[in-house]
Amino acid sequence: MSGNVHWILEVGINDGELDNFKQLMTEMVEATQANEPGALNYEWFISEDGKTCHIYERYQDSDATRVHMGNFGGQFAGRFMSICKMGKTSLYGDPDDKLKEMMGGMGAVQYSQIGGFVR
Repeated sequence: MSGNVHWILEVGINDGELDNFKQLMTEMVEATQANEPGALNYEWFISEDGKTCHIYERYQDSDATRVHMGNFGGQFAGRFMSICKMGKTSLYGDPDDKLKEMMGGMGAVQYSQIGGFVR
């Protein structure tokens, strides 16, 4: 196991909020890249109709994940939740028990690895 924690978050973008969503995404990506060295992947993918976004996030470990969650909560959560609605969150990797509990409380479904490798 790599110790990494990662997830895919699906969000629905509220009607008329696509431009605001893209602006917020830019701010969040820039802040995460500049201030969170434990963030290994932070990638956003949008559907052709502009209504759904999948966000793939991978962190060095549970501590780096909590740093991100704290930054998100303190800087971006209010705006994010006002322009989109949370969908399914799929959690992967090696989260510690505290992080499993936090993510589970947010509705994340954890998947345990049964094969494969990380380089």
